[in-house]
Amino acid sequence: MDLGGLPIETDVSLGVWFSSARRRGESGTVAALVPAVFEDYARVFHPAVRYDGDDDLEVPWTEAAGHNGTVAHPLMQWDAITRGPVDSQPPVWDDGPSEGHLPVALADRLVHVLVRHTTTPATCFFGRWDGFGYDLPSPDVPPRLLLRGGRDVVLVRGAAHDAVRNLAPEPHEQSANLWWPADRAWCVVTDVDLRSSYVGGSAACVADLLATPGIEAAPARPHDPIAGGPVSGRR
Repeated sequence: MDLGGLPIETDVSLGVWFSSARRRGESGTVAALVPAVFEDYARVFHPAVRYDGDDDLEVPWTEAAGHNGTVAHPLMQWDAITRGPVDSQPPVWDDGPSEGHLPVALADRLVHVLVRHTTTPATCFFGRWDGFGYDLPSPDVPPRLLLRGGRDVVLVRGAAHDAVRNLAPEPHEQSANLWWPADRAWCVVTDVDLRSSYVGGSAACVADLLATPGIEAAPARPHDPIAGGPVSGRR
């Protein structure tokens, strides 16, 4: 069995470091998603989409906030900055940021940064949430990496560049919900309920990511709330 053409990893003990460290994070914080074992962290915002003929153009959160007269900040939430919930705001955006799915183009940009900060780019592990129900009729086969909060995942093995693969059967589309290299130099988590992803890694890795064009990201800390802070984002 495989997911997206990648072989299932049956030795889920390879992810115990992740599940154990994440379990120590306070619920509702970044540390409950990405283990608090890294030097630095970043929040990567999934772009909204504007339709332009046959093309889908990426719309950053800062543009949506500017259109709505709201303030973009590291803890911002989509519905707050768009004064939502709303389905679209033409001509600025026609479809909101993907929830629980890292867009392929953004994943590709992330990979090009992250491979520079690992010694094992050819060996990475990817986890897809087992709750989607696409193709996992048995709760026990293949074995799951057990994660707090009902976020258990099936692991597959591949190279860093496989982060762009669709791990769901057609016509569904689903990125990995978490992935890390064998040397554990960094980790990327795309929670099923969030419209942004979180990255933990070295200070150099995160600085590189934050400086990369085409990636809208902000510094994050392990104790940051993942559902937004007391500031709503509105002026």
